[in-house]
Amino acid sequence: MGNRVSRDDFEWVYTDQPHADRRREILAKYPEIKSLMKPDPNLIWIVIMMVLTQLVAFYLVKDLDWKWVIFWAYAFGSCINHSMTLAIHEVSHNSAFGHYKAMWNRWFGIFANLPIGVPYSISFKRYHMDHHRYLGGDGIDVDIPTDFEGWFFCTTFRKFIWVILQPLFYAFRPLFINPKPITYLEVINTVVQLTFDVIVYYVLGIKSLVYMLAASLLGLGLHPISGHFIAEHYMFLKGHETYSYYGPLNLLTFNVGYHNEHHDFPNVPGKNLPLVRKIAAEYYDNLPHYNSWIKVLYDFVMDDTISPYSRMKRHQKGKVELE
Repeated sequence: MGNRVSRDDFEWVYTDQPHADRRREILAKYPEIKSLMKPDPNLIWIVIMMVLTQLVAFYLVKDLDWKWVIFWAYAFGSCINHSMTLAIHEVSHNSAFGHYKAMWNRWFGIFANLPIGVPYSISFKRYHMDHHRYLGGDGIDVDIPTDFEGWFFCTTFRKFIWVILQPLFYAFRPLFINPKPITYLEVINTVVQLTFDVIVYYVLGIKSLVYMLAASLLGLGLHPISGHFIAEHYMFLKGHETYSYYGPLNLLTFNVGYHNEHHDFPNVPGKNLPLVRKIAAEYYDNLPHYNSWIKVLYDFVMDDTISPYSRMKRHQKGKVELE
């Protein structure tokens, strides 16, 4: 079994958010970074093309044998659907239409949600803003695993299962950590999504529907791109809670790998994050970072000292304003 990691292995801190000081220092030295805080219109066309690509895929798989439906769901659809969740991440930061057209971003997120099969976009926006404002906040940041996850998924085999089931934990964890009242936009997101799913089923058949849902489940579980879930904030090095990744999969993920840069400047769209690193190179080049998400997954599963407990948790001070 290896060494069991306990709840005491959570790194508890009482400090303010870790990225604020660096952001202030960088902006004082490089105010031109403010010019990068603008919408990325290309995101709109990329998302539209991704949705259309999956619609074509739904049609192409409708008469295939089941083994090929699952094969293409993992080999192709998983990449598109996981990439789409990260497009929704971009949209949640208003990167498509800008902050002055916030509702346009919400409606566009609902559209981007369609090929994923499960209503997700609006709820993600609400919880993701908490993740940025209160990174690691105990009982607030639902990116932090529950005590049960840390207690149970503590061996090599169980951590392997945890990686496979990551999309389920991300879906249900908010209900246990930080449940919120349902908003009208979440109801609309759900109705639109379920209507789309029913249309896919009646027009194209069960195989197209299974392809869609399997692509999401497989793409967000044991998949190379899913390494970003663990790479972003799990402390492989004590004291370092946010890590960037500078490998080729950033091309499929809207540069979400530039995660230190993203948390420092959440208003900068993914397209411009490499420019942030280039401008303020002395702040980022010496930080620990990754070049392989696959290696991150392997190390997480195989290293007895790393578990879902390997996160920094914060006791919040002062008033908490939730999304």
